[in-house]
Amino acid sequence: MKTEQELLTQITQLTYNIETNYPELYAFLLEDPSTIPSMEHPDINPTVLKDYLNTLKETLKHHIENHKTK
Repeated sequence: MKTEQELLTQITQLTYNIETNYPELYAFLLEDPSTIPSMEHPDINPTVLKDYLNTLKETLKHHIENHKTK
């Protein structure tokens, strides 16, 4: 399994890519309630980070597939 630092780096790079190349999607990410912890002190670990990274990847993939230029 990847380390927390590796996962955070990938999350940062992917988020930057979305912000730069898909600003309409980036605005949606800022409003996504799944990124708001429901606990005061959430447990952040590699599993949680990997799940979030996968969510970002799937969201971007879905966006690209459904917003292709015709």
